[in-house]
Order: sequence, then C-alpha cells, then structure tokens
Amino acid sequence: MASPRLKSRAIIRLSPQDDGEDVRAFLQGLVTSDVTRDLPVWAGLLSPQGKAMFDFIVWPSGESEILLDCEQSVADDLVERLSVYRLRRKIAIERDDKAGVFWQKQLGDGAAPDPRLTGLGERWIAPVSPDDEAVDAEWLEHRLRLGVPEGRDELGDILWLETNAAELNGVSFSKGCFIGQENTARMNWRQKVNRRLVVVRLDASDEKRRVTSYPELGFAVDHLKVADIDRSILPEWQAEALVKQDEASAQD
Repeated sequence: MASPRLKSRAIIRLSPQDDGEDVRAFLQGLVTSDVTRDLPVWAGLLSPQGKAMFDFIVWPSGESEILLDCEQSVADDLVERLSVYRLRRKIAIERDDKAGVFWQKQLGDGAAPDPRLTGLGERWIAPVSPDDEAVDAEWLEHRLRLGVPEGRDELGDILWLETNAAELNGVSFSKGCFIGQENTARMNWRQKVNRRLVVVRLDASDEKRRVTSYPELGFAVDHLKVADIDRSILPEWQAEALVKQDEASAQD
C-alpha cells in the first residue's frame, strides 16, 4: 500500500559531531518555540525584527539528533542560514533526502498530531519510497479550510505574532532569548497584535491586503487589520483568539 507523503516537504537533520555538543541547546537560542520539552513543536526562525523567515516542525531523532520538517523549496536556504549561526560548534546541518514527511487527515494510528491544531491531522517521518503517494494537494486544501497559514509564500516577512503563532503553539514566552524575541515579547506584553493573517474566500479577498492566493481552490491569504476582520468568516480557533484579544484590550 502506498504511503501518503507530503512531497513538498523536506527533512533537515542536525547531528552533534562531538560528545560535548547539544543540538537542542543550539536551536533553543535561535527558534521561537521551546525545543527542550516534548517534541514535535512548530517553530519559526525570525529576523532580528521579529519577522518570519522560515517555519518548520521540530522532531526528535534518537537521543541527540533533531529533524526539521520544512518546505522543500526553502530547505537549502534554511541549511545555509542555520550554518551561519553554528559558528564553531561541531554540529552537522544537512538535508536528509532519504527521509520524508507523511500525513493523513485522520487521527489515531500512532503518529503525532500536528502541533499547531489537532484538526490538521497527524504526520510522521519515515524513509521515502518510489511508491509513496503524493498527498500535497489534499493537505493544502485541508489546511486552508482550517485557516492555518504556513510557508514562505504565506508567512514571509510578516511579524511572527501576526501569523497567529501564539494561537498555533508556535512561540514560547517563557523560554528565554531567541532571534527576534525582543519585538515579539513586546507585542505580546502590550497586546498589540494589530494585524493578522487570515485565510479567506478568494471572492472576498482584499487585493491590497492579499499575501497570496490559490485560484484553483478559491482561497486567498490576506494580511488584515484586526479591526477590519469579519469575525463570522473565521475558523473557531481564530475567532476565539480575537475575542480574547478584544477582552484584553478593553481592560487596558
């Protein structure tokens, strides 16, 4: 039976090359989520200004290695960026093209629920095979219907909290420093997330605020002012988040 693989995803493997190296500690000072706790987690690698550069899911591999489940199209760029931050640390950072990301909509077969939203289904890492079935089109439609943006085309150069990262478990405010942490923490403390990425019907999209679109599916991703968002079009998880934000703002 063919395995359902997301062929638009790639795996980056981080491996210690010395007994004294700690891959989790290396990533902990770079990415938005706490990678010292249970994995997988969704995380971002940001600019110093707190804008999204890369997003990925962080997986454990054995006792000392880490795998990053990222977009195939940006994998080489991500390897290069992480290698810049490695400096003199003895950590190998390279693509693992023998491993792939697999996904199914249903939960319950022992794989990991998507760390962003359980409705996204479950995914796992396994060796690739020529017989694998590409399920990227089904995944894209399912993700957009749930209102969850991801990837460079949708998140690129947007402030991390405006991507709904807090609501989708993509940031820790207690872990300490990471790249872009200062601006991200300030926005959270002030409750000043004034814009949001929102998945909308293409016929309701604001061209001036549109980040990208999927005409074949009838969806677009808009970057909208919170005050202008029609709450009735939002998925439940996002509508609840904006209600909480409104309540917090009203108390200030």
